[in-house]
Amino acid sequence: MSDQAKGHLFAFITILIWGTTFISTKVLLVYFTPIEILFIRFFIGICTLWLVCPHKLKLVDSRQEYTFAAAGLCGITLYYLLENIALTYTQAANVGVIISIAPFFTVIFSCLFLHDQRPGLRFFLGFLIAMAGIALISFSNAALELNPMGDLLAVAAACIWAAYSTLTKKISSFDYNTIQTTRRTFFYGLIFMLPIIFFTGFQMNLKSLIDPQNLFNLLFLGLGASALCFVTWNSAVKTLGPIRTSVYIYMVPVITTAAAALILHETITWQMLAGILLTLLGLFLSEKHKKEN
Repeated sequence: MSDQAKGHLFAFITILIWGTTFISTKVLLVYFTPIEILFIRFFIGICTLWLVCPHKLKLVDSRQEYTFAAAGLCGITLYYLLENIALTYTQAANVGVIISIAPFFTVIFSCLFLHDQRPGLRFFLGFLIAMAGIALISFSNAALELNPMGDLLAVAAACIWAAYSTLTKKISSFDYNTIQTTRRTFFYGLIFMLPIIFFTGFQMNLKSLIDPQNLFNLLFLGLGASALCFVTWNSAVKTLGPIRTSVYIYMVPVITTAAAALILHETITWQMLAGILLTLLGLFLSEKHKKEN
C-alpha cells in the first residue's frame, strides 16, 4: 500500500471513530461534566501511548517545545472546550454545520504559515457542495435558528482546529515518531486543562467510574477516539498535508447519522440521504485538487 493510500485510510479510520463518539459522550454526560470526560479520556490516551511507546522524546531544538504546547492548547484543550460551551448556547445542528467549515480555515492557515499551494476551484466548489449536504443532514429534524454567541464560539472552534492541523503539519516536519509527538501534545493539553478543572471543580465518583457501561465508554473515548485517532489523524496530516486531511471532517455528520440509525434506531429521512450524497460529492471534489507541497 502506498503512503498516499495509507494516509487516506488513516483519515477515514479517524473520522469513522470520531463520528460515533457522540453516543459515548451522550451516555457519560449523565454522570460526568464535559471537562471531567475530556480530562479522563486524554489521561487514558496519554497512558496508553506511554505503554505503546515508553521511550522519551528528545528534542533536537528546545524551541520546538513551543509548537507542541501550542498544538496541545489548540487541538486538545481549546477546541473541545469551545465546542462544549457552544453547545450550551446554540443548537447541536448549528455547531455540527459550523465546525465543518474547518477545512476552509485550514486552507487559509496552510497558505499563510506553511506556504502551501492554494487549492483550485474544485476544492472550493466541493466545500460549498459539502456544506449544503451537511446543512441538509443537520437541519433535517431542526429548524435553523441563529444564536450569535454559540455560533461564534463554534466558528472559533473551527478556527482552532484548523490551527491545530497546521501545527501538526509543522510538527511532522521535525521528523519524530508520531506516537511520541502525539503523546507530548496530549501532555500539554492536560496541563492547560488544569486551571479549568480548578475553577469548575472536579469530583470523581468512583461508583460511576467503575460502572461497566461508563467504563466501556470512557475506554472507547480514551483508547479509540484519543490515543488511536490522534495518532492516525496526525499520520494522515504528515502524509497528505493539513488541507487534504481536513476535508474528511465533512464525513463526520454522515458517520454520525449512520451510527444513530444503526445503534439508536433513529430514522433516516430522504432529506438526510440527499445531504449524505451531497457531502460525499463535496468530499470527492475537494480531494481532487493539486498536490500540496
